[in-house]
Amino acid sequence: MTQIDIMVPYDNGYYQDEYMTQEEEWDRDLLLDPAWEKQQRKTFTAWCNSHLRKAGTQIENIEEDFRNGLKLMLLLEVISGERLPKPDRGKMRFHKIANVNKALEFITSKGVKLVSIGAEEIVDGNVKMTLGMIWTIILRFAIQDISVEGTLITMSRPVTRRFILIHVWKDGLAFCALIHRHRPDLIDYAKLNKEDALGNLNLAFAVAEKHLDIPQMLDAEGIACCSRSDKRVCDSTSIHASIFSMSLHQAETAANRICKVLGVNQENEKLMEEYEKLASELLEWIRRTTPWLENRACERTVAEMQRKLEDFRDYRRLHKPPRVQEKCQLEINFNTLQTKLRISNRPAFMPSEGKMVSDIASAWQGLEQVEKGYEEWLLTEIRRLQRVEHLAGKFHQKATSHETWASGKEEFLTQKDYETASLMEIRALLRKHEAFESDLSAHQDRVEQIAAIAQELNELDYHGVAAVNQRCQSICDVWDHIGTLTQKRRESLERTEKLLETVEQLFLEYAKRSAPFNNWMEGAMEDLQDMFIVHSVEEVQSLVAAHEQFKATLPEADGERQAILGILQEVQKIIQSYGIRGNLTNPYSTISPEDILSKWDKVKKLVPQRDSSLQEELARQHANERLRRQFATQANLIGPWIQTRMEEIGRCSLEMGGGLEDQMTQLKQCEHVIVSYKSNIDNLEGDHQLIQESLIFDNKHTNYTMEHIRVGWELLLTTIARTINEIETQILTRDAKGITQQQMNEFRSSFNHFDRVLSSDQSSNGHVRHTSAKGEVEFARIMLLVDPNATGVVTFQSFIDFMTRETADTDTADQVVASFRILATDKPYILIDELRRELPCDQAEYCIARMPPYTGPGAVPGALDYTAFSTALYGESDL
Repeated sequence: MTQIDIMVPYDNGYYQDEYMTQEEEWDRDLLLDPAWEKQQRKTFTAWCNSHLRKAGTQIENIEEDFRNGLKLMLLLEVISGERLPKPDRGKMRFHKIANVNKALEFITSKGVKLVSIGAEEIVDGNVKMTLGMIWTIILRFAIQDISVEGTLITMSRPVTRRFILIHVWKDGLAFCALIHRHRPDLIDYAKLNKEDALGNLNLAFAVAEKHLDIPQMLDAEGIACCSRSDKRVCDSTSIHASIFSMSLHQAETAANRICKVLGVNQENEKLMEEYEKLASELLEWIRRTTPWLENRACERTVAEMQRKLEDFRDYRRLHKPPRVQEKCQLEINFNTLQTKLRISNRPAFMPSEGKMVSDIASAWQGLEQVEKGYEEWLLTEIRRLQRVEHLAGKFHQKATSHETWASGKEEFLTQKDYETASLMEIRALLRKHEAFESDLSAHQDRVEQIAAIAQELNELDYHGVAAVNQRCQSICDVWDHIGTLTQKRRESLERTEKLLETVEQLFLEYAKRSAPFNNWMEGAMEDLQDMFIVHSVEEVQSLVAAHEQFKATLPEADGERQAILGILQEVQKIIQSYGIRGNLTNPYSTISPEDILSKWDKVKKLVPQRDSSLQEELARQHANERLRRQFATQANLIGPWIQTRMEEIGRCSLEMGGGLEDQMTQLKQCEHVIVSYKSNIDNLEGDHQLIQESLIFDNKHTNYTMEHIRVGWELLLTTIARTINEIETQILTRDAKGITQQQMNEFRSSFNHFDRVLSSDQSSNGHVRHTSAKGEVEFARIMLLVDPNATGVVTFQSFIDFMTRETADTDTADQVVASFRILATDKPYILIDELRRELPCDQAEYCIARMPPYTGPGAVPGALDYTAFSTALYGESDL
């Protein structure tokens, strides 16, 4: 076998190369021994698999499975606990050689000198070179700081005093003695039979592999029959020696350290539980509220939508403000907890999934976005429903008026009265038809208005649009049918016109003039009864002006009315003068003088009613304008005041003059001023409530809305609370770490200087420049300490923690485990009675309540796992 030179210092005063010199003669003797090579293969394969199985893999053929270097690199990573360079994934020879070279370079970097072992031999499957390399790894990572032979003798001597060493290995008692020395619960040494060598060896190897995780590297038969088995025995027992070494400490020191650690941990756990509770409640409230705000189910009436608006205002006024305070308190508790964890060298607190401060801020932002959209939707929907209800009422009013007019027109147009009429009657029918056509033409605009209103209701998604469309279609169909019938009747009358005499012109004139006048009066009544929706004084004034113009036309209309009625008076005079008898009903018109008088009286009554409604609306709009101005006056004062306070808080937090207590005093005074100013916000809320109740949707007198003021006020409260918390945290850090005020000022000056330099350098180059690779590594290490979450922002608190971290007296999880092991008298578990005997009552009960049961080898009833408990204190397990 090729010589392997290894220079690893040992604690007993000689070097491993001296030990290897003694082994080389034995190696040469065994070089050609097939049994020896078979044993080495088995031994080294088992040793490698004992480590590789931790990574979920194994080897079967030692000279073949290490040829590509991948499992060799994985083996070194597992046994060293360090990361090796990324391997090459190709399958060509140079890829394999590169991977093996990376493994050999790693071995060399650990102080091991390799001679005559090259990557090419390993890749080619050289058995001797492969076994030599594995033996080198075992010497470096498994037997590094112990003297093999001396250790074996020392460890086995207390139990095997009466035997010489060579015979002890052959009969298996030494192996059993090593296990019994450290784990007496696994082997009852007193019951072993010296004559049963195979049974002793097999028992020792089985127990070591099952309970101590030491692979079986030797065959019992090979040891029992081999007179020179020390070489193979060293391979197995080297692992025994490394896992049983430990250092002992005083029980009192261990107990004191545990009490200190548990006290800090109890306080931190209380803050964590409080944070989790507040975060869960706030997120649950957001989760319940968001679906309500996202519900866009439209109601059918304005009153129902206004009830929704009132519910939303109650939410804004009563339900949301307490949650804002909870959110602020949650951020304060989180910052305080993180500071205490940094001071006590505990890992940063990571809330449950979905309960980070950023998660809560994101959920809150989403809630406010949904809230804003919900309010806009409510106001838009109310306007739409107001418009829809107005149009629907107008449609049904016009439709009813038209249907009343069209009622009976089909029967009138389809009658055959002209067939048996006299000449005078035919002429009367013809003139009556002309008057009807005039009336029909006057109704054309009404039909078009009805169709236009129906179309707009369709566009506004009116809930009763189906009935509207059906009624509109019916009106249009009847209108077309009336037009067709009118044309047919006129043609029939004109065919018989040559046979008829001229009818009385006065009745005809009455019919022609009364129909348009009647249509005008009906239109005037509709306009006077028309509903109006306005939002400003100017709009009302425009309606008032139009109404005044209408009143100016009334004298002319009254003259027309008197002229129409004068025609009938003239007819009556003629009838009375000539004594005409017969039917005195005007054959050309269905409009009676009573109809004209009744509608005219109704028009005169509606005019003052319209005056009154317009004046009431004008007064309401003036009141709304006063509300706008009153709100604008207060908002224009409060908005700049909030901005000024924000600037004062920013200046106070950056000042370096005076101590932290002075800054805290200034911030408390500022907080008192802010809290005292709350009454102005409440007054503004009251004005805003009046504006909302008056359905005022805009205000041209100010750029500030109530939402802007609320957001600014909430931001001001959050900023002053967060700034006070930061100063309190700095005071806590200063007192906990013994930092003087002068040092604190120096830290602030250095932090500000570094911040300016870093900002300047990043603005010119886009990154911080370093002069060497070493500087980059050091900078990365520092940034990992001051910015563990890689946010790109370094806070002043993180900077103070970094500056004082190196001098802090902190504890570690290993120290706590070692302390518990002392109390447990070297057992891997501890009993309840031992905890209560060594620790104060409250600390002992705390441990008993939180320690998981011990389920490892040799567990007894009531055994507790102190290792899992200690690592959980420092965030190194999932307990």
